[in-house]
Amino acid sequence: METHPLIIGTVIENHGAIFDVLVENRVVHCHLRGKLKKDRLKQATPIAAGDRVEVRLLSQDRGVVERVLARRSGLSRKAAGPQPLEQTLVANVDQAAIVFAAAEPRPNFFFLDQFLAMAIAGGLDQLICINKCDLVELAALAPVCGVYQRIGFRLVFTSARRGDGVEELREALRNRRSVLCGPSGVGKSSLLNAIAPDLRLRIGDVGEITHKGRHTTSAITYLQLPFGGWVADTPGLRQLGLWEPTAEAIQAAFPEIRPYLGRCWFSNCSHEQEEGCALRQAVEKGDVHARRLRSFRQMGGR
Repeated sequence: METHPLIIGTVIENHGAIFDVLVENRVVHCHLRGKLKKDRLKQATPIAAGDRVEVRLLSQDRGVVERVLARRSGLSRKAAGPQPLEQTLVANVDQAAIVFAAAEPRPNFFFLDQFLAMAIAGGLDQLICINKCDLVELAALAPVCGVYQRIGFRLVFTSARRGDGVEELREALRNRRSVLCGPSGVGKSSLLNAIAPDLRLRIGDVGEITHKGRHTTSAITYLQLPFGGWVADTPGLRQLGLWEPTAEAIQAAFPEIRPYLGRCWFSNCSHEQEEGCALRQAVEKGDVHARRLRSFRQMGGR
């Protein structure tokens, strides 16, 4: 009986029941071994783009995923549905480039804070990219974006249409394994086309009435960049539930708040109306932005 060889590859796209795996510079279309299908009862995504997998080759372009190798990092959220399941968007990346639009769609900075916490929980470096800067004056962005710069987050301001900041973003992605994530319609695919035109990714637009983005990327695709490195292009997300967020991950997303934790008069302070709240006093002094404190509370930070 013929024994088919085992070989290690990287998952580059999920088509539902079929996974594209890059094996020795060729794409092998794989289905899952039965035991891995059962893992769907525990995880919404037992295999994600970026996973290193052990494949049994059936032919030059067909195979079976036998085993998923241990992940060293990942970007995960709580899957939609009644059961608490983890949905891993992408695995084994080292950087999250979180893309928001300066306008169209209007930026939701609470959503940005959630993305930061999700990236930190997954062990990823964080880069905030504010795109569509051709639609507003940069001075109008300073009051809010300056908050993130002052507390140590790296920001890059781009316009895929005009070319602003494209070279800076290219250098930030060079020779790294990154994921581009953010809401729908913020221009993630347009940015990738700007930094690597040969990718020729499909792009969409924004609804004139809702000011919300329309999905154009329907699956997470792990792409090799021509100037070095890999990037996962993800569908835009409209809701984000953190997967089992720890107090440490939430606090790490709010470095300006951490020095005041444990300094309130009441040990169970909710940081809302209590007397002697160190965080509310920090807001009054201008050391903590009121909106960031609201985000911290909404995420369950204490």
